[in-house]
Amino acid sequence: MTMSDEGTVTDEVRIRELEQALETETDRLKKLYAAYEQQEKEYLDAKAEIEVLEKEIVEREIEKEAMENILMERDLKLRELEMSSTKSATLVSHLEPELEKMEEKYTREKDRLGKVFAIAEELDNDLKLAVTEMKARDGWYVAHMSLFEDLNKAIQERYEMIEQAVEAERAAQQKADAFVERMDSMVEARAAEMTIEEAEGAISDEADSTSSEDEIVVPVGVVEVAISPGPDGEYGTDDDEVEVRSRSSKDEENAPDEEAASEEAPAEETEETEE
Repeated sequence: MTMSDEGTVTDEVRIRELEQALETETDRLKKLYAAYEQQEKEYLDAKAEIEVLEKEIVEREIEKEAMENILMERDLKLRELEMSSTKSATLVSHLEPELEKMEEKYTREKDRLGKVFAIAEELDNDLKLAVTEMKARDGWYVAHMSLFEDLNKAIQERYEMIEQAVEAERAAQQKADAFVERMDSMVEARAAEMTIEEAEGAISDEADSTSSEDEIVVPVGVVEVAISPGPDGEYGTDDDEVEVRSRSSKDEENAPDEEAASEEAPAEETEETEE
């Protein structure tokens, strides 16, 4: 063999060895990768199992706390029941004397109620008798009802007559008051219409016409005012007597003429003022 052939053989052997080594390493890597995947899968499964176990641990802790709370509540209830039992026992020991007193009181009340029941029976009998008497009285009232109705009607008519008389008296008084007020207003109106000169003239005329009499009569509308000198016999003093009365028929006939004259006088004065 030549050197070139030896080199070629050596390279081929080397390549073949390298290929075998590559295959061996590839197989080994595949096995390692498969083992890695298996380990990773087991790791994930273990991790999931750990998470589940942790959740179970948390749930167990919660259940444990709940059980502890339940136990504490049970202990508290037991203590409360024990306290209540102790209090009840103490209360019973204290209430036993009260129970004896209540039994004695119940016995006394029972005897008293027996007496009350006996009295109630007597009262019931009296009530039945009273009801019978009331029925008899009602029958008598029904039999004589017309008499009571006539008496009531007569009393009512008497009251109505009294009320009518009072109303009539009140109406008459109101009419009299209204007449007096009307007369006063007419006197005031007539006096306001008369001038001072007319009043003095009327007074002087009446004084001349009635010089033989003891009073002065001044006509004012449908009435006349009579003035008397009083006890001192002089006019114009504080004791003069004044009387308002209806005018006579003769004076009433002259009243329209006097009123017309009094109305014409202011009219003439108005015309003179306008001129």
